[in-house]
Amino acid sequence: MSTVFNFTFVPWFRSVAPYIHMHRGKTFVVGICGEAIAAGKLQNLAQDLALIRSLGVKLVLVHGFRPQVTEQLKAKGHAARYSHGIRITDEVALDCAQEAAGQLRYEIEAAFSQGLPNTPMAGSTVRMISGNFITARPVGIVDGVDFQHSGVVRKVDVAGITRTLDFGAMVLISPFGFSPTGEAFNLTMEEVTTSVAIALQADKLIFVTEVPGIRVKPGEPESEDNPIDTELPLAAAEQLLAQSPPGQHPTDTAFYLQHCVKACKGGVERSHILPFAVDGSLLLEVYVHDGIGTMVIDEKLESLREASADDVGGIAQLIEPFENDGTLVKRSRTEIERDASLYTVLEHDGVIFACAALYPYPEARTGEMAALTVSPQSQGQGDGEKVLKRIEQRARAAGLQSIFVLTTRTMHWFLKRGFEVVDPDWLPEARKRKYNWDRKSQVLVKKLG
Repeated sequence: MSTVFNFTFVPWFRSVAPYIHMHRGKTFVVGICGEAIAAGKLQNLAQDLALIRSLGVKLVLVHGFRPQVTEQLKAKGHAARYSHGIRITDEVALDCAQEAAGQLRYEIEAAFSQGLPNTPMAGSTVRMISGNFITARPVGIVDGVDFQHSGVVRKVDVAGITRTLDFGAMVLISPFGFSPTGEAFNLTMEEVTTSVAIALQADKLIFVTEVPGIRVKPGEPESEDNPIDTELPLAAAEQLLAQSPPGQHPTDTAFYLQHCVKACKGGVERSHILPFAVDGSLLLEVYVHDGIGTMVIDEKLESLREASADDVGGIAQLIEPFENDGTLVKRSRTEIERDASLYTVLEHDGVIFACAALYPYPEARTGEMAALTVSPQSQGQGDGEKVLKRIEQRARAAGLQSIFVLTTRTMHWFLKRGFEVVDPDWLPEARKRKYNWDRKSQVLVKKLG
């Protein structure tokens, strides 16, 4: 094993560990469009889902079968018909849907049963249980269109699904529902996935789709200036949905977004739209800070707040690499624990990505901002500036007229933000006595208006 691998693998594994801890015991409802299976992505998706399950996540998998049903209809010389974005399911289409669902369930169960050596599923045992978890009712006649055997979800068997998950099995749900009289209805994968997620109050709803997510400028083509919007607050998602045409096709902005919004308003905190075309998109979205698709959230995951004793470990882990390379002065864990209330932290999704401490010198009406640190994973995104502004607010609230920093490497960053270089003799007497003349740190001061 190469040294280069060691130096890349270890930091990477440490960086994903907080997300492994965070998601253990949580419930994810994952909807995979039929196009992903038709494109030959099932094997890799199964391996990734098995890996996520092995890390302690409870999984409900809902599969789609839109292209498979259309192919069956074509083979029988029967045209596929849609209205309002929903398939009109006559007797022939219902037979085709049942055949496609049966075939796909076998394929999915087979994919999760493989445990070949030297594969991600080697040694794994993935129990998969499906059943009549969905009660449905007919769509009926809408705007003069009779949808026949197309239906919508009436009720989700929450108790049955929960017992199955607690048993340690994955739940597999086909987009079918049954009425109390035993009549079968063809449902949409998107509606089933959303309804199950809301009923279970799942921690995540994830759509694995034919679209890469929602772009910052949805109506414009892909470009460097128009990347995927990785974090979309619910209010912004609702506004975008109101401005978009109705979602009739999977590539329409509103098609998956409407279900993400519905789920978030129904109590599911985070809903995701991911591309199946990117190998490992599930893992990248769940275990990497920025993710790869679009996440609709009920509230901002980012929290800028004062630290508590519970944050000591996260602060120590964040600043340690910068202490080791000499950027920061070394601080013991005891010091950090003692001064925890003086720190401000920027937390994102349960992980601390930036911090700084404010040590006041009331007699001189100034304070030192120390240990300003931003994680390499989020540098360049304005996190340092957010923490600086919060420190300035805390300083003003404490009646201080200025703040100062001591730095050996980041002087220009502070100069751009209104700091001025002063002689070390400017320091308050109490701080001057602790000044390390061998380190020769630059002293920069910012007056607070």
